[in-house]
Amino acid sequence: MQEGIMELMWRTSHMSGGNAHYVEALYEQYLLDPNEVPDEWRNYFDKLPRPEGSPSHDIPLSPIREQFYQLARNRRNGQAADGVESGESRKQVKVLQLINAYRFRGHQKADIDPLGLRNPVPVPDLDLSFHQLSQADMDTEFQTGSFFLGKDRAPLKEIYEALNQTYCRSIGCEFMHIVDTEEKRWLQQRFESVRSQPKFSDEVRKHTLERLTAAEGLESYLASKYPGTKRFGLEGGENFIPMMDEIIQRTGGYGAKETVIGMAHRGRLNLLVNILGKSPSELIEEFDGKKVIEKGSGDVKYHQGFSSNVMTPGGEMHLALAFNPSHLEIVSPVVEGSVRARQDRREDVDGDKVLPVNVHGDAAFAGQGVVMETFQMSQTRAYRTGGTLHIVINNQVGFTTSHPEDTRSTEYCTDIAKMVQAPIFHVNGDDADAVLHATQVAVDYRQQFHKDVVIDMVCYRRRGHNEADEPSGTQPMMYSKIKKHKSARELYASRLIEDGVLDEEAVKEMVEKYRDDLQAGNHVADALVKEPNTGLFVDWSPYIGHEWTGDADTSIDMKRMQKLAARMCDIPDGIQVQRQVAKIYEDRRKMHAGGMALNWGFAETLAYATLLDQGHAVRLTGQDSGRGTFSHRHAVVHNQKDGTTYVPLEHIRDGQPRFTIHDSFLSEEAVLAFEYGYATTMPNALIIWEAQFGDFFNGAQVVVDQFISSGESKWARLCGLTLLLPHGYEGQGPEHSSARLERFLQLCAEQNMQVCVPTTPAQIFHLLRRQVIRPIRKPLIVMSPKSLLRHKEAVSSLEELAEGRFEMVLADKGKLEAEKVTRVVLCSGKVYYDLVAYRSDKERDDTAVVRIEQLYPFPKDELFDALKGYSNLEQIVWCQEEPLNQGAWYQSQHHLRVVADMLSNGLGRELKFAGRPASAAPAAGYMSVHIEQQRQLVEDAFNA
Repeated sequence: MQEGIMELMWRTSHMSGGNAHYVEALYEQYLLDPNEVPDEWRNYFDKLPRPEGSPSHDIPLSPIREQFYQLARNRRNGQAADGVESGESRKQVKVLQLINAYRFRGHQKADIDPLGLRNPVPVPDLDLSFHQLSQADMDTEFQTGSFFLGKDRAPLKEIYEALNQTYCRSIGCEFMHIVDTEEKRWLQQRFESVRSQPKFSDEVRKHTLERLTAAEGLESYLASKYPGTKRFGLEGGENFIPMMDEIIQRTGGYGAKETVIGMAHRGRLNLLVNILGKSPSELIEEFDGKKVIEKGSGDVKYHQGFSSNVMTPGGEMHLALAFNPSHLEIVSPVVEGSVRARQDRREDVDGDKVLPVNVHGDAAFAGQGVVMETFQMSQTRAYRTGGTLHIVINNQVGFTTSHPEDTRSTEYCTDIAKMVQAPIFHVNGDDADAVLHATQVAVDYRQQFHKDVVIDMVCYRRRGHNEADEPSGTQPMMYSKIKKHKSARELYASRLIEDGVLDEEAVKEMVEKYRDDLQAGNHVADALVKEPNTGLFVDWSPYIGHEWTGDADTSIDMKRMQKLAARMCDIPDGIQVQRQVAKIYEDRRKMHAGGMALNWGFAETLAYATLLDQGHAVRLTGQDSGRGTFSHRHAVVHNQKDGTTYVPLEHIRDGQPRFTIHDSFLSEEAVLAFEYGYATTMPNALIIWEAQFGDFFNGAQVVVDQFISSGESKWARLCGLTLLLPHGYEGQGPEHSSARLERFLQLCAEQNMQVCVPTTPAQIFHLLRRQVIRPIRKPLIVMSPKSLLRHKEAVSSLEELAEGRFEMVLADKGKLEAEKVTRVVLCSGKVYYDLVAYRSDKERDDTAVVRIEQLYPFPKDELFDALKGYSNLEQIVWCQEEPLNQGAWYQSQHHLRVVADMLSNGLGRELKFAGRPASAAPAAGYMSVHIEQQRQLVEDAFNA
């Protein structure tokens, strides 16, 4: 992307012909001192890549471009040559060590705390004496080595002063932990060349003050109109608004078309109004208690998401603020998933077109484990998004906890980011120019290297955790300083007045104009596009407003299906397939030819193939999804010769949609949240997260509770995410038996999601197809099997796949005489096969076994139809493998009783239970106990 922008600029008139010498001179001056060139040229030169070695031969070079490269190369080579002389004197070596010490540890001495509460430990490395230098050496000239001072030699006094200006003022830079030399050199040049304090034009500084005025103005307005009402205001961190404004405008200048933002409460309302352009009048209506959505619970105003389009130097950009609950950091991976979906839609492989921005609180950033998981996924194949801008609004207090020995075990709240070698810029939240500079460098770094970067804006919160708190009760010293402390706007306005940029009258007019606009209900985000380009975002209208239905035409032409089945079994010559995998594929070839009954792996994989053929993308991730935890899938074939992989489902037809399958890293919370975000942004695709074992979703319970089960009710946010959770009692102990069916059923209401327990290959085939083919978008929770993957009775025919549909209830398949049936055993899942085996062995023709394959929304009418033919029915039994206090019993018995009463008055009161005794653990830990319990519950189903 960047090369494309450069090529365009090389062709413009001001970069060619008679202007070439002028531009060359500007660039050379920029290399010596970036502050000496105008803002627009410095911004342009900042964005130029700084390649090592010769430029690419793929791009024809203009003379001026060649000259740019040569200037940069000669400058580097000259510095390198100077470095050779570093061994000539002991003190020269010490000077270079001093420079390096400031790069490593200057941040510890930096003035980044606006309240002055930070008590940094002494850093002896930064003292001259530590390096055996003294005041007597101050006038001695030394070589500057790789230090970007603008000259090769300088007096020690000048070097020392420049080091302190660069690394010890309002920005504390941490980047020396980065391994890549090019990245470190790039960052050194950006900070050292301007001493971390570039000269911004008057217009830029006026705009910054205007944004600060907006930030403070909204909080003041709301405080006066709704005193004591919770809003989690931005007071103390107002420079966040100019920062976000710069991120959006500068990223737009690179050609980005979408930005997705995730953040918790603090400053959210301010961002909504002043950056995204939410109408102030709408916000006021929410404060007044107006209902926002027609159905569902709704949510508090500081959880609400929003989207809009704004104009940037590179054209129109779509902004999306993700909805999020009070679990402060869980929105971060949701944002990453949404961004990846948008990038996939745009085929934006590098992440140039869509930017993720995650805004954090300091205490949450240090304390929440999902932060680590989100960083860990940042460079993986399945989850990378081309780098995320992380902003920490560092209030220096979490709720009421502020003592460093209580808040974390590291020096900074941001130290976790070092695990992925992300650069970290600690910046004083009261210094607007420093915040702007750190923001520009962060954006440019992300666009240049496509990696995460962190801005730690150290500030404070003027009020308590919320506006109803009295913070001095727990932080008396901090708030005694805050009460006397001027706001960021007041400080910056005073600076601009002092510098002659504005006078007091102009500052006052700015404040009054903003307040007048608020009172009039006018939009106060200047860049807002009133008639947005709808092509920049996904159209959800085809999926909105549909009433629930469990039915869908998921049939498929037999010949077409067999052709697709052949393609998904086709492995090119030259790929040596492992012996057991080769047997699986050979069996699948027999299955599609009609020579074998179809097993689970065949039907599931064929469901993906048919959806791809019909134009629906498929994404499947999980810890062992390529193979499948139980070796049933093998959608990814590993060449035994060289370790390369081949994915047959990527070659179903020419021009097919994307098929993505990746084994995830060992995370549940971040990965499931990522897939939720992806699914809420990609409605026309089948998005699946597969747990290694069903109970693994325990590690992501917050995602289920706060997003999957309640997102539609709270935020009217549709999501078609599918969860495959292996579930079944095979004697493996308390872990890995239960996917905690009862937890999902407890969360079910208002047709918010689907909970299904399919027991045949045909059922999973049609269930997966139904999930995409219907226009309804609801989360699908599948209690998927383990032992049934290869059970000799759990098979289907080609006809059942081609002509069938998903049956929410499967009537008894046995050859029973309806008049003889006096007992019906209702069940879900694997236990069905144990029940029919017992019935066959005991020749019990008086008992029918009926499977409920969809437990929610409960299929009352379908169950009634399956039972109404048994005219002499006397008993109905619910049988489950799970203990009495778990499984479907407690959450489904009221549905069962309703159907039983529909059959015969009062029969529902005789509904009986057959299962394991109530238990604190999901399953027994001893095989002998498991076997005895299983035998007993099956026997009870027929005899209790």
